Amino acid sequence: MKYCEQCGKELVLKSIEKEGKIPYCSSCDKLYFPMFNTAVSMIALNPKKDRILLIKQYGKNRNILVAGYVNKGENAEETIQREMKEEIGRDIISYQYLKGSYYEKTNTLMLNFAVVLDSETLDIDKEEVDEAKWFSFEEAKNEIAKNSLAEQFLLYFLDMYKNVKV
Repeated sequence: MKYCEQCGKELVLKSIEKEGKIPYCSSCDKLYFPMFNTAVSMIALNPKKDRILLIKQYGKNRNILVAGYVNKGENAEETIQREMKEEIGRDIISYQYLKGSYYEKTNTLMLNFAVVLDSETLDIDKEEVDEAKWFSFEEAKNEIAKNSLAEQFLLYFLDMYKNVKV
């Protein structure tokens, strides 16, 4: 950001203790800390916790995790509930936060959760999801989009599964 969003004046860098140089508008006396999008992704487990749900979206032939952006005024826990209900038509009965990762391509902080759904039955919103399918852990590992953030989250989950308490 080069200009103040309030008055349009060019921003200058101001040294802030423990923060470094932050863009600053001297006219509005406002600091502009870095901004980014926030989204969630989910390792969705069936009620028996022995299968993982993967989806295909936007006409792409690749399996990914259910994910979505956090809306203004919403927290991550509300977002996982809303996104799962919107895209798959299922409720989450338990969840655990796993890890976060910054995705530079879309300037997004991705927060990954393991979630247990109330049923394996799916009510897919065809405007958001092209296909959804359950996989064994090993199948999911083989079917997830390679070299993707979804794959990184899935592999992390599979490595940590014994310690996950969903």
